[in-house]
Amino acid sequence: MSGVLAPGLLSIVIVLPLAGGLLLLALPARAEDLIRRSAITASLATLVFAIAAMTLFFQTPTGDRLNLAAGTGEYALVTDIPWFGGEGALEQVEVRYKIGLDAISLWLVLLTAVLTPLSIWASFSGIRESVREFYALLLMLETGMIGVFCAMDLILFYIFFEFTLIPLFFIIGRWGSGERMRAAAKFFIYTVSGSVLTFAGILAVAYQAYRADGVFTFDLEKLYALAAQGKLSPDFQKWVFLAFAAGFAVKVPLFPLHTWLPLAHTEAPTAGSVILAGVLLKLGTYGFLRFSLPMLPDATLRFAPLGAGIAIAGIIYGALVAWAQSDIKKLVAYSSVSHLGFCMLGMFSLTIEGLSGSVVYMLNHGLSTGALFLLVGMMYERYHTRRFGQVGGLARQMPWFAFFLVFFTLSSIGLPGLNGFVGEILVLLGTVMSTGHRGHLGFAYAAVAATGIVLGAVYMLHMTGRVLFGPVVEPEHTPDTSGGLKRDLTAREIGVLAPIAALCLWIGVYPSHLVTSIQPALDRQVLARVLNVEPASETHPYGEPLLAGAPTEDGADGP
Repeated sequence: MSGVLAPGLLSIVIVLPLAGGLLLLALPARAEDLIRRSAITASLATLVFAIAAMTLFFQTPTGDRLNLAAGTGEYALVTDIPWFGGEGALEQVEVRYKIGLDAISLWLVLLTAVLTPLSIWASFSGIRESVREFYALLLMLETGMIGVFCAMDLILFYIFFEFTLIPLFFIIGRWGSGERMRAAAKFFIYTVSGSVLTFAGILAVAYQAYRADGVFTFDLEKLYALAAQGKLSPDFQKWVFLAFAAGFAVKVPLFPLHTWLPLAHTEAPTAGSVILAGVLLKLGTYGFLRFSLPMLPDATLRFAPLGAGIAIAGIIYGALVAWAQSDIKKLVAYSSVSHLGFCMLGMFSLTIEGLSGSVVYMLNHGLSTGALFLLVGMMYERYHTRRFGQVGGLARQMPWFAFFLVFFTLSSIGLPGLNGFVGEILVLLGTVMSTGHRGHLGFAYAAVAATGIVLGAVYMLHMTGRVLFGPVVEPEHTPDTSGGLKRDLTAREIGVLAPIAALCLWIGVYPSHLVTSIQPALDRQVLARVLNVEPASETHPYGEPLLAGAPTEDGADGP
């Protein structure tokens, strides 16, 4: 299959932004227009190749709608090349350049490929200093993010995971606002501290593989098999789960490890905030979904109620603190803490409904919250403030701005017909259904979490009302925009926001293709491994036990 599906295409998607970033550094620093055009060309080329990868993933040469990988949840577009080890002094070490896509990682790669060119385009008017270095770092960051979602080797994953820290550290520290160095340092220290423990967990799992088979392997599929064969004891899984969680929970971020996020968002430039909220936070949720849950099933079942409780605490806490903010950017930042709590709640429900809602919520949050940060940045370029009391009545001055702010606010709070509703209803449904052999949560967890939706509507609508309606309020230092930016959104700014709005509407009106495409991968790659069940099929519904002696559908004893 990998030969048919042109596996080299995925390597192009990963490497192309990095090559584009290095090319930018070779251009003259004064050629700013050329640098901007080259940056957006490189990011658009990456998007084109990512769409080509999606086309190959969902369509075989015979013209079938779904290929085997898409229909069964397997990996496609796999490239597997020995990197180092396997001979000589390193005969007992196996590290591979192994990348591939299933439907879970596919949509996250596409999210990254969509948001990066839009972030670059949105920065044309806002970034005036060290333009070459800024866009080069954004493109390099895109390589790291896509690499994380494609990696099928734990060492390769960890390299990409850590690499993302470097570009974002400099983006915040160089182009951020007042407390940018403090924000960059706090972001770096928090993330590296957790990642060191995650790396220790990776080495521990590889050592268990060495004890079992005589090879320090980091191959994801081999480590999945190791867990399935019962070669990772429950006690061992417990400690490795905590080590993985140390890195992934900071990245999400889960309450109470979230304190670096509001400061980083507030001080980062607009593009940095968009990429941070839209994609980088998903590296943590993806790490739980791809590694912690399927590789450590016993520990997952043990910690699922605690994880769900922490997620709900984050939902409520983030919503309440967001409600108390007067800085719009900080409000949206705390809303991310609340929204990503829903992602984790759906994940720890251990139901196909909740897991599907979790992945859909990742995508929805990336689109809606990324767009809200874009809008805050556009307002800041005009008024040089982000505070409620200093701006108001903007609907009269900026009707296009008002339209998009209302649209993405309604998307963020889950209005039926827009994308946010789909993820929320699936997460809550999965939480309610997480009872018996399917999980350990139930209605009480869902009921408490649902209050976060109500609070979200309160603080988001309050913010929108203060900014858009009532008497016109503008800061005294507002410049005359007749010779600069128009008061309302420009055609470029509308062009940045319109594709995101279209995607939000598509997911809200027609979520079927997205949801059905990810369910086979979630079932095979996550749920079947965590619950020790057969992957879903026409004859085996989700949750059919595989335990020895368990009765089958025809009444005979199981294996």
